[in-house]
Amino acid sequence: MTNETFHTLGIDVGSSYIKLALVRYGEPHQVIEVINEKIRKRNPTHVIDRLVDELLERHRLRYEDIMYVASTGEGELVSRKRGHFYSMTTHARGAWHFHPQIRAVVDLGALFNRVISLDSGARVSNYTMTGQCASGTGQFLENISRYLGLTLEEVGPLSLQSKNPAVTSGICAVLAETDVINMVSQGIPTPDIIKGIHLSIARRIVRLMRKIKIESPVALTGGMAQDIGLTEAMREMLAEADMKLEVFAATQPEAAGAIGAAIWGGYRHCKLLEAAA
Repeated sequence: MTNETFHTLGIDVGSSYIKLALVRYGEPHQVIEVINEKIRKRNPTHVIDRLVDELLERHRLRYEDIMYVASTGEGELVSRKRGHFYSMTTHARGAWHFHPQIRAVVDLGALFNRVISLDSGARVSNYTMTGQCASGTGQFLENISRYLGLTLEEVGPLSLQSKNPAVTSGICAVLAETDVINMVSQGIPTPDIIKGIHLSIARRIVRLMRKIKIESPVALTGGMAQDIGLTEAMREMLAEADMKLEVFAATQPEAAGAIGAAIWGGYRHCKLLEAAA
């Protein structure tokens, strides 16, 4: 393995956001900058190309200076890349970079949630996930927040103010959204509505955690990991289920996939150099 340091770039293309991570690969690896930009109604490929060009310009780098560009997520939308990595492996590696003590990762995505068990390093040993129509996803929470006139940053603190959480349907997003509309018309306080949603999402995640054997501590990644109300609801549901697991939000959780892709890209680059020697 080479002792030299070099730059790698990870690009994680999700359904709503594009995340980039510029990493100086070496011992230790250094995350230089991360970007998290909402796609909105734009062409994702154009957004990716613009973000890459702007990132390189800020750091006075050329594209040729990046030894490995790695994609994850919807990688086919990344036109300039050297390789692709599955998102569960990149989220695991991105979280492990900051928290090498973790034994599991919960990826809280826009369209699904995924529980990932790790070996003593950063490699995936087992996983399970929800389906895309589940009501416990980031997109569902974003839709509800918009209906309630809240930003996602306001949701977590409001949830912690709840005194009497309202129960929502855990069957599907359509029924759960109907429940919320009815609650608003009944005058139920917004913090109680939000806390009920958080508990419903957390209950689904805890069920996933039961499906595979995971050990503590557990890092949360993805955009919803920044929601302190959801993290607290998960702790409550774990206690109710008598599951003694420590859960916490990973450092830069929204960019875990991009960071992991950049690091795995550096690892693969070194292996290719060794094979060619």
